[in-house]
Amino acid sequence: MNTRSMIFTLYGDYISHYGSKIWIGSLIKLLSEFGHNDQSVRAAISRMNKQGWVQSEKISNKSYYSLTPRGQKRIEEAAKRIFKLKPEDWDGQWRILMYTIPEEIRSVRDELRKELVWSGFGSMSSSCWISANNLEKQVFDLIDKYDIANYVDFFIARYAGPHKNYEIVEKSWNLQEINDRYQEFISKYSQKYIIDKHKIQKGNMSEAECFVERTKLVHEYRKFLFVDPGLPEELLPDKWLGSHAAALFSDYYKELAEPASKFFESVFKEGNELKKRDADYDVLNHPYMVE
Repeated sequence: MNTRSMIFTLYGDYISHYGSKIWIGSLIKLLSEFGHNDQSVRAAISRMNKQGWVQSEKISNKSYYSLTPRGQKRIEEAAKRIFKLKPEDWDGQWRILMYTIPEEIRSVRDELRKELVWSGFGSMSSSCWISANNLEKQVFDLIDKYDIANYVDFFIARYAGPHKNYEIVEKSWNLQEINDRYQEFISKYSQKYIIDKHKIQKGNMSEAECFVERTKLVHEYRKFLFVDPGLPEELLPDKWLGSHAAALFSDYYKELAEPASKFFESVFKEGNELKKRDADYDVLNHPYMVE
C-alpha cells in the first residue's frame, strides 16, 4: 500500500476528527503497523506538504502536520461519498462540461480530467464530460482553481433523445467493470467480516489489529471514489452491487470502529502530551518569562 495514499486514509478516517493535526512521530508509529518505515513516511508527508494538502508546524524540535483548507475540503467531500449507503434521487437533469483547453496548458487539462473523474464525471468524448449529480459548486470551484473560464462551457439540461438515458450512461462509464470490482470487494470482505466479528466478540482481536483492519477496509473501499460516479438509482443496472458493498462496508466498519479508535487515540494522545510539555517548556523559557 502506497505510503502517501495511506496517510490520506488516516487523515480522513481518524486525524481529521481530532483537530486534523498530528505529530510526525505518532504518524510514523501508526504507519509502522502496515510496514511503512520512518524514511518513507517522512518523504510522503513532505511531498503532501509541497502539494498543498498539509502544512507543517514546529513546536520545540518536533514537527506537527495539519490539513490545509484544501486538504480538509477534499477529506470532507470524500467522507460524504464513502459513508453514503444508497444513491441519491435524480432530478432528471445532466450536468455537462465542455472545454477547449489549448495545448500549451496541457498540464492543466490533464489535472482537470483527474479532478472530473474523482468528482464522478464521465467522458462522452475527449472534451465533453457529464454527470447526473448536482456538482455545480465543484465545477465552478475547478474553473476558479485552474483559471479556465475562457475555455469552458457548462450546461444543465434534460436529454431529449434520440436514445435513452441509460444509453448515455453506457457511452460514458463502464458500469460492468465497476460492478465486477464491487463483486471482488464483496467476495473478499464478506468472509473477513464474519471471522473478525467472531474474534472481537470473543476478545481474540487486539485494538491494534482492529485498527489495521479498519484502516485497510477504508483504504480499499475509498478506491471506488476514483471509479464509481455515484449515479442515481434510476440510471443503474438491475443487478448493481454498489449498495450491497456499501452495506457490507458499513457493518464491518461499525464492528471495528471502537477498538480501532482506542488504539489510534493511545498513539495520538502520546504525541499530544509531548506537544503540551514542549509548549509549556517554550513558554517558561521565553525571554519575557525569565527574571
